[in-house]
Order: sequence, then structure tokens, then C-alpha cells
Amino acid sequence: MSRDFYQVLGVPHDASNRDITSAYRKLARQYHPDVTGGDRDAEARFKEINSAHDVLSDEKKRAAYNKWGDQWEHADQLEELQRQRGGFGGFGSHQPFGGQQGNVHFDFTNANLGDLGDIGDIFGSLFGAHGGARAAQAPHRGRDIEHNLSVSLREAFRGATRTVQRGSSGSRLEVTIPPGVDSGSRIKISGKGEESPYPAQAQPGDLYLIVHVDDDPVFKRDGDDLRVQVDVPVTTAALGGEAVVPTLSGGGGLALRIPPGTQSGRVFRLSGQGMPRFKRAGRGDILAEVSLKLPNQLTPEQINLYQQLRDLESGD
Repeated sequence: MSRDFYQVLGVPHDASNRDITSAYRKLARQYHPDVTGGDRDAEARFKEINSAHDVLSDEKKRAAYNKWGDQWEHADQLEELQRQRGGFGGFGSHQPFGGQQGNVHFDFTNANLGDLGDIGDIFGSLFGAHGGARAAQAPHRGRDIEHNLSVSLREAFRGATRTVQRGSSGSRLEVTIPPGVDSGSRIKISGKGEESPYPAQAQPGDLYLIVHVDDDPVFKRDGDDLRVQVDVPVTTAALGGEAVVPTLSGGGGLALRIPPGTQSGRVFRLSGQGMPRFKRAGRGDILAEVSLKLPNQLTPEQINLYQQLRDLESGD
């Protein structure tokens, strides 16, 4: 039996979507193959983390998982069985569900479907007249493929394209990386995995792109926000003025008003100027931190002025 997805991410069963995403990003960065150097145990853990996030971050999948456990992918069939048979009885206590028999329980997490007597025949009633034997002999879809790739922060901001190789077939495919991806983001491309052994009867698997976003020399990413240091002359910080904040949008940056008396380390928030939100509308913010800048070399006139300023500050 596979591990509980909530345990995989280290979150409680009532965790919010934000907590799930936060836990996933932290673990994905820790176990990403680019970080672990190809360690097999870490790679297996990374795949497990991605599988858990793929289910728990999707409202419909999470609801099915909460009800049916490891058999969540068969939720539609199981719901149909429930409607047809009025519920199952005497099979554990994973999650309650109603029916003609009242408040009964069925535990697919701890059960082997092959050991449940006529359950195969029950499934068969959904899939065809030949019952469980026909369902058991149905051809399997192709194997899913996972492909790790890296993009720069600027590519993550704008979106990018990559050419990837598909499994044992060796065929190449151009894929699109949507804006807003982060390290650990999982992109599903349906039907582009391995071909089924029965191509005339079953569908190919899916391709999953696992993204790693490289560090940027200017910006530091904080979720959907971008942190950047802005050099401000001492005179501008003291008297007020403007500074230019770099952005990933280009165009020479944004003008930021610096109020008089601004201290080094003060952070200004530029709303809606950060990263696009992956699979969601809107953008994060830019957090611009002021760093006071002194001239590399002072002219004699500047030295004289700074000396006068020092005398004024000392009260001499």
C-alpha cells in the first residue's frame, strides 16, 4: 500500500491549499534531482512528493482521495457501484457513505480488490457483459513519463518552449512552459507518454514535466513575489526623489518615489509587478529594498560638503 499523501507532504488532513502548496514547494526544492545529484532514493521521494501534490492540490481529486483512498482514480466507477448496489458493507472503515443499507463503510485503502469475492463481477457489470473477467483482461494504457527540465527566472516569467525526448521511443516533442512556473511545478501533457502495448485499443500515457527554476542574479523569488535591491544615493534618501526599480517586464524599469528621510533596508511594495500566478489569474508583487549608495570617489567639493554635514550633525 502506498503512503498516505498527507504524510508524504507532512500536512494534516484539514490543511489548506496554501499550506499544501507551501509544503510541496519546500520538499520539491529539497529533493529535486538537480539538487540531490541523481540520488535514487531522493529521486523516488521526489516522484512521491509530486504525486501527492498532484492529487491534493486538485479539489476534485482530493475529495475523491479523501473518500476512496488509494482507489481514488476509480471514484466514478465506485460511485456508480454505490448507486447500483446501495452501498457496501463489512469492508473496513475508511470513509462513511450512505446507501440503502444506511451508514456503512468500505476501505479500499487496506483492501485487495482481488480478494473481495464477487467485487470483480460487480465491476464487470459496469464495463461489459462478460463481468470481472473482461474488466481484468482490458488492455492497459501506456506508461506515464516524467521529464525534468530547468528554466531561467525570466523564462518562468514569460513562458518558454523546450524540446524533450519521449521515453524509450526516442521521439522528440516541443512543449510549452506556461508563465508562472516555480521549482517543483508539474505540467501534464495528456497523451504524450509511452504508447500502449495495445495501441489500437488503449490510449498512450501522459507526459509530466517537472520544472526547476534557476536562481537569478538580480531577483530573488518569494512565491509569486520578487525581491530586488535598489541602490539609492544618500542625497536622494535624505532629501527625497525617485529611483528606478528593475522588472522582468523590461522597458527600463519602474519609477519609485523615495520620500525624504528614507532609511537603508526599507522595503517598498509594487503591487502586481511580480511573477504571473501559475494556473491562476493575476501576478504577485515586487518588493524593492532600499540600499544606500555612496560615490566610489568623492570630489574635493563633495568632501567639503560632507565635512560640513558632519559638523552640523555633531553640533560643532
